[in-house]
Amino acid sequence: MDLSPITREAVLNAIAECDRLGRDRFLKEYGFDPARRYLLHYNGVYYDSKAIVGVAYRSVAGRPLSAREFSGGRQTVGRLLTRLGFEVVTDEPLPPLQRLVEQLKGLRVASSADGPARHQPITLLWALGRAAHRDPRLVSWNVAHVELRGLLHEYGQPRSRPRPEFPILALAHTDLWELHGHTGAVPAAHGEPLGWMEEHNPHSGLSPWAYDLAASSEEARAEAIAELGQRFFGGAIPPVLLNDVGLQPAHTSLPTRQDHSDFEAYRRLCRSVEAAEARGDHDRASRTTSERPVRSATAVKAVLMRSRGRCENPVCTGQPDDLTDRGEPILEVDHVEDRANWGRDHPSQMIALCPNCHAIKTRGQTRERLCRLLLTEARSRHTAWEAEARRC
Repeated sequence: MDLSPITREAVLNAIAECDRLGRDRFLKEYGFDPARRYLLHYNGVYYDSKAIVGVAYRSVAGRPLSAREFSGGRQTVGRLLTRLGFEVVTDEPLPPLQRLVEQLKGLRVASSADGPARHQPITLLWALGRAAHRDPRLVSWNVAHVELRGLLHEYGQPRSRPRPEFPILALAHTDLWELHGHTGAVPAAHGEPLGWMEEHNPHSGLSPWAYDLAASSEEARAEAIAELGQRFFGGAIPPVLLNDVGLQPAHTSLPTRQDHSDFEAYRRLCRSVEAAEARGDHDRASRTTSERPVRSATAVKAVLMRSRGRCENPVCTGQPDDLTDRGEPILEVDHVEDRANWGRDHPSQMIALCPNCHAIKTRGQTRERLCRLLLTEARSRHTAWEAEARRC
């Protein structure tokens, strides 16, 4: 079967349909099994590569391909998707905690005159501390530079220069870290990148999956502290450093019963939403003076649970400390793709925002850029919570 006529737009249309239907219903409707080895990774979400290509074929040929009409290996589906600019990964993604540990084990240990350089681990500890306190995930260079410079000066190796641009740019080339708000390619960490950082003032921080894991799991933070201590600090991180970044010395422990119940409840709510989608409930409309799509209270409940009371905008500048009359955080659940335009009513495309971020998303000059960021954030948080529910 010749797959070459399939375009990038056709693949994006198939991804959008999978998002709308949900993975299980999408696979069942088109007769595909879950991918055994090769997955399409797009906007923080993993898709069954063969099923996506089979459905994408409809956009160029008028009908989808069945699973038996073509093979889904590296030389067919993998090669096509790579040529179209998509990322294809092998095997199922690791559970988030294992993924975090593997990423930390893969960090390069640079040597200095005094021992292992500590720029990257200190930067990661700072970011983990922010996650533990549910501070905004992404921080501008102007802010990060000031905070990290002090930490690097105090706790880095004695003869190492406290230059935060080096670890930020090095981490930006890993799965642990993100860099937003710049144009052009990200420069290499070596050399003199300070001018580029000051010119662009990018926002950076943990990737959504790593941030949400660290924010919701004491076990994950303890594992990260232990791994970084072993590799970069001669066995243990100084307690005073942990205090300064907001990570009290932790003992490895299993997630609490409450953690487990939250992840499981989130997954149950999502399954309820998807069952309603399968029945066609979300295609209904209420009619007043105009026709409006029905909104799911179950999906809203799931998103609020996932937020743990904090705005999910990764560049939020600070939500109100005040509470509602019922003692609840002042948050508004919004559809990243407008529900009024029939965006999917599912937690993977919904986000909890404080009133200020909601206003920017609705009518701010930067709303289009913010919406793209929020869609990635919603999908990544949803994927992380689903993975934790399966692990529990």
